Amino acid sequence: MKFLNKFDLKKNIRFDSFKETLRICSKRNAKIFVETGTSRGKTKFFFIKRYNWKDGMSTPIFAEYAFNVNGELHTCDISLQNINNAKKFTKNFSKNVFFHNKDSLIFLKNFYKPIDLLYLDSLDGHDVTASSNHQLNEIKIGINKLHDRSLVLLDDKGTKTKLSVNFLQDSNYKIIYETNYQILFSKK
Repeated sequence: MKFLNKFDLKKNIRFDSFKETLRICSKRNAKIFVETGTSRGKTKFFFIKRYNWKDGMSTPIFAEYAFNVNGELHTCDISLQNINNAKKFTKNFSKNVFFHNKDSLIFLKNFYKPIDLLYLDSLDGHDVTASSNHQLNEIKIGINKLHDRSLVLLDDKGTKTKLSVNFLQDSNYKIIYETNYQILFSKK
């Protein structure tokens, strides 16, 4: 997983959890990645799209991993602008990336494949009540698509995760890795 080295930047505050998640994915032969909340990037000089490392830039990381293992990344966002930005970031891996421009709850409900890694990062954590309820609803739907070796990575620990952590623990999942920003779960 040498490709990860280019993402190991001081600004990428979520790098350690992505690296550990992908290390475990590699051991488990994970191929189907589902992400809610596509990497938005940021605009520089009115039109140039750049990575926004404060967001972690999960989409390019997962896209390259999926490409390397001949897997699939399904990334969902309600914002077409975010989808279009992420398409630019992942253009070299486009045969392995599938973009879904819709509400994550509808997307998850209709997703038909077993999920190896479910990464929940939709909605900003500024409105703690709305974002934690939304993430809880995502995991309630997504849990039915998981199997015994699946992983669940929750973003924005302490805001979005307020309800989903307890739900997962009550559903026989345990925390296997944790940082200040993210929590990784696996089935007990």
